[in-house]
Amino acid sequence: MLSNNVKRMSIKEFQEKGYLQEVNRQFLHPLGLALEIIISDDNEPTLGGVWDHREDSEGLYYDLENSNNKRIERFKKNKKFIQNEFKIRSSERIKLFNSIIEPIPTIKKEK
Repeated sequence: MLSNNVKRMSIKEFQEKGYLQEVNRQFLHPLGLALEIIISDDNEPTLGGVWDHREDSEGLYYDLENSNNKRIERFKKNKKFIQNEFKIRSSERIKLFNSIIEPIPTIKKEK
């Protein structure tokens, strides 16, 4: 539930834990979009914007088939972490929404 005291995760943690990877891989890339992180000269990551390749029918992808083993292992580790995060939170969200994802209610007809 949202409150007035919003906690924020650092962009560095968002990237290192695999949230960026999985948001891009599972949601944005198939749509031809990608959330970008820019690393500044002092090595601080910031959100850069959204890449827009919606005109590409295949969307964006990481090309893991042609990646080295170190990169693939990092992707696997991040994916496993995010899957575990979903598992931890899923039971409470299912109790609340009957789904992990909050449904959008149907529009009620006014009398």
